[in-house]
Amino acid sequence: MGKSLATTMSASHTEKQTENPITGSEALLRGLLSEGVECVFGYPGGNVLYIYDAMVGNPDFKHLLTRHEQGAIHAADGYARSTGKIGVCIATSGPGATNLVTGIATAFMDSVPLVILTGNVPTTVMGTDAFQEADIVSITMPITKHSYLVRDANDLPRIIHEAFYLAGTGRKGPVLIDIPKDVSNQQITAQPVERINLRGYHPEPALNPAEIHSIIQAIAESEKPVIIAGGGVIYSDASKELLEFVEKTRIPVAATLLGLGGFPSSHELCMGMPGMHGTYTANMAIQQADLIISIGSRFDDRITMKIDGFAPQAKKIAHIDIDPAEIGKNVHTELSCVGDIKAVLAYAIPEAKPARSDSWIREILQNKAAYPLRYDDSGSELKPQYVIEMISGTTGGEAIITTDVGQHQMWTAQFYKF
Repeated sequence: MGKSLATTMSASHTEKQTENPITGSEALLRGLLSEGVECVFGYPGGNVLYIYDAMVGNPDFKHLLTRHEQGAIHAADGYARSTGKIGVCIATSGPGATNLVTGIATAFMDSVPLVILTGNVPTTVMGTDAFQEADIVSITMPITKHSYLVRDANDLPRIIHEAFYLAGTGRKGPVLIDIPKDVSNQQITAQPVERINLRGYHPEPALNPAEIHSIIQAIAESEKPVIIAGGGVIYSDASKELLEFVEKTRIPVAATLLGLGGFPSSHELCMGMPGMHGTYTANMAIQQADLIISIGSRFDDRITMKIDGFAPQAKKIAHIDIDPAEIGKNVHTELSCVGDIKAVLAYAIPEAKPARSDSWIREILQNKAAYPLRYDDSGSELKPQYVIEMISGTTGGEAIITTDVGQHQMWTAQFYKF
């Protein structure tokens, strides 16, 4: 997709005009296929039956049946995280749609690109508290990047492409499309979608060289710099650029929970995870640093803990993020740069100079050696930390790791080598 307000559709995103009428459901599936959707995770119900009927007649369309709507949304979320593509799920109206809420909130908080398709009661009975009716657009408004209620199937081709564009650009996130039952069965003559025009939406702002140069200058003057690398590094596919930037500037790195995997655990400048469940080395470095640079991290409370005690010796805190709303939201920043992480780092690398950090790095390495993560091993029982270390060694770090939430998640963050 392009970057202008009026976005010209690429060839792969353009439908052919159909001479014979098709249903809204068929238009939906054609739109999904034209967006390169490999599969949809879902669970059927009465108000999406026309969509499922259309799937039967479309051999190119792949659907993975889950056993609950919440399973569908979490599966789509995991698919998006592990592939870098946009995950898609489908659920029926009312309780089917509301069963998606936890997964939508998860994707919204973690900036995961999803397109969520929900059915709704026919437009003729909307607002009457009809059987299995729920205003899912209003319910999920605080936890979606954007939402659509489709009242005319002729709008579906445009809406589908807009939804994918919104979900996958800028700060990525979930977009919901709510389709009433009669709309999914409405006969239309699909018109080709040539352009997307989203007035006021600027997903990739132009880089400001002055902002980048200010951070570069602060690095050159710094003696105790620290980079906090967050999920934005991974979402931007900027791991290679971050590694090159770190090796040129000689700045130690602390990776957040979502940032794990964005910088190699084996690198001498990797300090591990900071914050409540972080390493001694990472937390002491943040407390003693004279410059903090957050790259794609939002300074959440598990990292900062008590805000007025965070990085007390830092003369400057810099924040690089694609979402301007994150700048200064939790922690006051003297330096900021709004932009895609990959693009910012690619611009900065040729200009960057090393920090005056030789003695600082020696101190970091001493702390890593003196205060590693440890646990009391046992000769008679398997310790969970040991099991995670063995999994890490067996896979060589080349695996997609999925955890629940709890102590085992923290052990994985601490003892698995990404």
